[in-house]
Amino acid sequence: MKDDTTTLGQKKEKPLWREYGEALLVALGLALVIRTFAFQAFKIPSESMLDTLLVGDHLLGTKFDYGLKIPFTDISLYKGDDPQRGDIVIFEYPEDPSVDFIKRIVGVPGDVLEMRGKQFFRNGQPVKEDYIRIDEPSNLQPRRDNWGPVTVPAGKYFMMGDNRDNSLDSRFWGFVDRDAIVAKAWRIYWSWGGDTAVRWNRIGGLIK
Repeated sequence: MKDDTTTLGQKKEKPLWREYGEALLVALGLALVIRTFAFQAFKIPSESMLDTLLVGDHLLGTKFDYGLKIPFTDISLYKGDDPQRGDIVIFEYPEDPSVDFIKRIVGVPGDVLEMRGKQFFRNGQPVKEDYIRIDEPSNLQPRRDNWGPVTVPAGKYFMMGDNRDNSLDSRFWGFVDRDAIVAKAWRIYWSWGGDTAVRWNRIGGLIK
């Protein structure tokens, strides 16, 4: 007997190019959402954060620690925590906001900061900084090694690189606005030392 079953109710199969195209759009959309609301990728291009971060380290920063805003607006989805002293953060370079920088927060609003002979003082007390690197102990430069006291204004932060003798930071271009802080550095997901092999021992490392 002839099969008279109709095929009108059957779903039409999509062309292969359309299936791949839709999957790609979904993947791009998810990547955009993740980058906007969750993580910021960053590659270390200079020696300013030695020995904490090495040239060729690729890291992720978390955007949700300090709160989230709707992109291209000042509308907050939630406030989050305030940045703290010692946090390593990714932020918009004050002299060119299209460029991202990474440094350590050494001064929060209200702190009185000073440096005398490479020794950093906060609120009148010398700060012990086990993470810093100093390559030129006897070479003192006024703007870099002797300055202050300065008071960090409300809504501002003072940044310095861990490699104190080789860092372009708040000592040279001033404070960073709270709204310019993009993310808190979290973990290294890849590390490549140029002509050397992959630095496997650094991958997955927590940044602190």
